[in-house]
Amino acid sequence: MKAKDTSIASLNRRDRRLNSLTYILTYAITLIVMIPFVWMVVLSFQDNQTILTNPFSLPDNINLDNYKRAFETLDFALLYKNTFIIAAVSLFIEMIITFASSYAISRLIFKRRKLRNGLYYFLIIGLAIPPFILLFPIYRITISLGLENTYLSLILPYIATSISFNTLLFTGFLKDFPTEIEEAAVIDGCNLFTLCTKVVFPVVKPVVMTIFIFNILYIWNEFPFAVTLISDPSHMTIPLAISEFKGRYNIDYGGIVSASLLFIIPQLVFYGIFQKHIIKGMTAGAVKG
Repeated sequence: MKAKDTSIASLNRRDRRLNSLTYILTYAITLIVMIPFVWMVVLSFQDNQTILTNPFSLPDNINLDNYKRAFETLDFALLYKNTFIIAAVSLFIEMIITFASSYAISRLIFKRRKLRNGLYYFLIIGLAIPPFILLFPIYRITISLGLENTYLSLILPYIATSISFNTLLFTGFLKDFPTEIEEAAVIDGCNLFTLCTKVVFPVVKPVVMTIFIFNILYIWNEFPFAVTLISDPSHMTIPLAISEFKGRYNIDYGGIVSASLLFIIPQLVFYGIFQKHIIKGMTAGAVKG
């Protein structure tokens, strides 16, 4: 018994050491990740000359000139409106497209299995294609259709570039989701539309929330498509507007930092509120049960 008790105590001490090491590593990584954000906060209170000559110094006093200049230069209400419209329409359409295609791949019976696999790989192969490669062809198509400087010029590329990621998550969950519930609903007289909207869609809510969060953050921060397809100030999105502080011969570094902070903080709040949904969505369907 003494040997057994000694072994248990040794295991407990080892577990405590491992837990302590895990906490230390977690806090260390968190601190490293927070350094750039804290540095941005410090820089937002310094003038351009100090940022260029001594960026690691602490400000002598709280200078709000950068923030005042940000509010004077940018129309925050317009930028939020543009970004919200583009994000809402893009998310609504891409959710319908990717959920329908993923459900078809997961549930429909194809005469040839290779056809289903080929369709699945065709939809997710976009993950291997960097969006920047598509800038020029999308620009040419947008010009040909006369959609430049419109919401559609960004909505359509955002929908197209999201299909692969959304399909990967939807199909990964639906393939492991038991079909008994759907079969029972069909026996009760449920049609396909009601089956998808009333039975299946509520069950995949964790994945829907994950897709929603990732796509919102992507559209919020996306710059290459916006700077290529939008030049009209009335249709600018948030990241594109921040670039207005960069002139032809000079750059307002203080304005860029302060404006960036004003747009980063809502993202951090949004992510903090919904982070538990991201974990649920990424792990949903990972373990069969």
